[in-house]
Amino acid sequence: MPIDETTTFTMGSEVRGTDGVCGTLRRVVVDPVARSLTHLVVEPQHRERDGHLVPIELVAAAGPEIELSCTIAEFEKLEQAQELRFLPGAQGQWGYEQQDLLSLPYYGLGLGLSPDETLNAGREGEMASYERIPAGEVQVRRGEPVQASDGLIGHVQGLVVDPADHHVTHVLLQEGHLWGTKQVAIPIGSVTNVDDGVAVALTKDEVRDLPPVELDDQK
Repeated sequence: MPIDETTTFTMGSEVRGTDGVCGTLRRVVVDPVARSLTHLVVEPQHRERDGHLVPIELVAAAGPEIELSCTIAEFEKLEQAQELRFLPGAQGQWGYEQQDLLSLPYYGLGLGLSPDETLNAGREGEMASYERIPAGEVQVRRGEPVQASDGLIGHVQGLVVDPADHHVTHVLLQEGHLWGTKQVAIPIGSVTNVDDGVAVALTKDEVRDLPPVELDDQK
């Protein structure tokens, strides 16, 4: 059967691979920007809190049991859920209790700028482009380290997304970074690498001098 946004995944359902039982469905992960379900969190039997992230594309059928198009061995190689990198719950109507939901950490930007406008990067005579990248093309995870050109400046809290077209505009730093309570959002145009954490082409002082941003509620 085709899997779409109307398919029901019941918490506690048995999840089976092509050669046997993989585990039990514990949570679902949603993309609050695209309004779509992206992963299932499946815990192997007798291994509580050792869940794996199952991409929705691996779901072959859903009913009293959930069938996957992979073997148990392939399931065991899937990425561990590590739920701390997600946000608990999700706004909107999903048909699940809040404790059954995890959200990708996306936020809406409340700057009121058009895509053609720019943000001052805090360097006199120099501007950082208000660049945008489709959310699905930026593989940045919550909790990953953020490195300025002269050292560590914090960890990723989430991605800031333009609600008009769902493009990523900034990387948001977690609370507890170098500048205390200031909300720090680094323009995506300053990001140079996301292979091992996030590297940005700014110094610590330049990040400190970035203008404050206003964030809408999580989308």
